[in-house]
Amino acid sequence: MIGDFARETAVIGAGAWGTALADLLARNGHPVALWAHEPDVAASINEERENRRFLAGARLDAGIRATTDLREAVEGASLVCVVTPSHVLRSIVRAAAPHFERGSTVCVATKGIETDTLALMGDVVAEEAAGHPVVALSGPSFASEVAARQPTAIVAASTDEAASAMVQEAFSNTRFRVYTHDDVIGVELGGSLKNVMAVAAGIVEGVGLGFNSRAALITRGLAEMTRLGNALGATPATFAGLAGMGDLVLTCTGSLSRNRAVGVAVGQGATLEEALAGKETVAEGVTTTRSAHALAAREGVEMPIVATVHRILFDGHPARLAVIDLMARELRAEQDA
Repeated sequence: MIGDFARETAVIGAGAWGTALADLLARNGHPVALWAHEPDVAASINEERENRRFLAGARLDAGIRATTDLREAVEGASLVCVVTPSHVLRSIVRAAAPHFERGSTVCVATKGIETDTLALMGDVVAEEAAGHPVVALSGPSFASEVAARQPTAIVAASTDEAASAMVQEAFSNTRFRVYTHDDVIGVELGGSLKNVMAVAAGIVEGVGLGFNSRAALITRGLAEMTRLGNALGATPATFAGLAGMGDLVLTCTGSLSRNRAVGVAVGQGATLEEALAGKETVAEGVTTTRSAHALAAREGVEMPIVATVHRILFDGHPARLAVIDLMARELRAEQDA
């Protein structure tokens, strides 16, 4: 552990990523209260030291105490990490915020854009937990690999330097490196949009295309992400870092990516409903496709890959034809495209 202190911490959300982060905090010497929506998940963690439902096979640190009582989880915690699915984040933070410790820092590890408001997750938390410093945690990180203690590097972004430093210190160790950043919009947007691009990469694979096509998709996807980031006030260089290119490459190429897997199924001919059927975990790229498409329209930003994924997922446009449509777009200079 970096430093010689131990603080009470809370993690809201016991999916794979929330559980991995709770385990990381506990291994760093911070007692962790982990809130689980599902009683069987809480019981599995407390009784078997394993989240059999969402992170099977990972032995969890004894410093984690799971609970289904939201108030019990967050009371007394100086650091609260929110790791819920994006579509329920607002309601859960609204319920938890009255019980946050005064002056506590809220770390948001959920990646997404709220469908109705088109707000980034950090903005949602800032609205519902006013007066608490908010830090966005993002970067290339599969939960199972973090739980397996494989070397990983991510970013903690905040306009509050002390808050981002606190999160950095709480999570960092010799296997998990956290860099601080002040471009919250860029870090959050990169973490959100890469899920849409991962769906697109899966579609490309699903229709039978190869590495050339995937490389083009990733590169042009990064250009779209940067373009929207510019419109929203992000720093372009952020998208060349861990929360941009790093997370994009991982999610578009890694076999553990849920979003890529959904795209592969759709590319092979499955409907969206069929691709999602029976999956316990959330593929945030599906929800984010809707919100990113709407956000691009609001800002007047051209995002052809996002628009194409939206057509495939929600308008029934054939995946193979959509790829041809992208390739047939008007020719232009790369730096203007």
